[in-house]
Amino acid sequence: MKGRPTIAGLSDFIPRIFAALKKTTFRTETENKAPSGGTVPATWRGEKSSIMKKKKTIGIVSHDNRKKDILEWVSYNWQELLPHRLVCTGTTGKLVEEALTLKCEDYNMVPQEVICLKSGPLGGDQQLGAQIAEGMIDMLIFFWDPMQPQPHDVDVKALLRIAVLYNIPTASNRSTADYIVSSSLFHEHYEPIIKDYSGYIQREVEIQ
Repeated sequence: MKGRPTIAGLSDFIPRIFAALKKTTFRTETENKAPSGGTVPATWRGEKSSIMKKKKTIGIVSHDNRKKDILEWVSYNWQELLPHRLVCTGTTGKLVEEALTLKCEDYNMVPQEVICLKSGPLGGDQQLGAQIAEGMIDMLIFFWDPMQPQPHDVDVKALLRIAVLYNIPTASNRSTADYIVSSSLFHEHYEPIIKDYSGYIQREVEIQ
């Protein structure tokens, strides 16, 4: 059929695509260089800043055998959590919202909204991980169960990995969570150091 590319034509076309991509990569590297020779900050490139504001967005997750622990922790630290935005996976979010509502009612205060994602095994962990990658989550409180296998173990591992990758404060137990909320930085602006992965993003990929 006229106009349909042939196999020979495609074999010539593919190298041209990678040649064009290589040129684009070169332009990006050039644009990302500051006058001093260093890397241009993310905000210069129109990307989201990694600076944590005073009002933070906190991801909260807990496995079934740790839900009692997370409820006790939230109930104890409710005043510290109140000024911040909470994003939780499914059932954990509903329990956290109930606990905060009860505490606020006792003191005639208005509870903050709790954003509930899907349940962890149904994709909630992946949703939270995506928000971390987008710079929308400032810290993660994840009470995971070290004694029971989970049907979504790969998602759990991926979430913990992405939290480390983007260098957000992460607590996997109550002691660490207590240290985080009692830190003087918890209610202040904070700028975490993010590793520069531009070399990996702009690497040349050899196609066999």
